Parts: sequence; C-alpha cells; structure tokens
Amino acid sequence: MDSSLVFTIGQEALTILLMVAAPMLLVILAVGLTISVLQAATQLHESTLSFVPKIVAGVVVLLVAGPWMITTLVEYLRRMLQAIPSMVG
Repeated sequence: MDSSLVFTIGQEALTILLMVAAPMLLVILAVGLTISVLQAATQLHESTLSFVPKIVAGVVVLLVAGPWMITTLVEYLRRMLQAIPSMVG
C-alpha cells in the first residue's frame, strides 16, 4: 500500500463524513441563527429557548435523513472492507 492510496482513502473518508454530517449541521445552524435573531429582536434571552428548538430540529433531521446517512456509511464501510485484500496483497 503506497502513500497515494492512503491519501485517496483519507480524502474519500472525509468527503463521506462531510456529506453525512452536512444536513444535521446546516439545519441546526439555521435554527440557531433564526432563534438568535428572534431573541435579539425581542430582547428575550432565555437559554432553553435556543436549546429546545435545536434538539427538536436535530431529531427531525435524523428521522428524515437518518436512513440515507446509515446507508451511505454502510456502503462506504462495505467498500473498504472488500478492498482490504487488494490493499494488503
């Protein structure tokens, strides 16, 4: 196994990681930004007011995109496990 193969595998792993994490991160970021703007506009600074909607949004994203996330990760893991004999030998 040469260094270019290691870098290719690492690059593919990071790409899969970003692709799987992006929906959750983007939705929670949007919800947090919206709540922050509303808190600044109303001058109501309650810590649970920003925490609870983020948790609810995260659960909704997991319910909607969770099967796709799991499928993507399992396919990547299957490809990596099947490629081990060709990488070693």
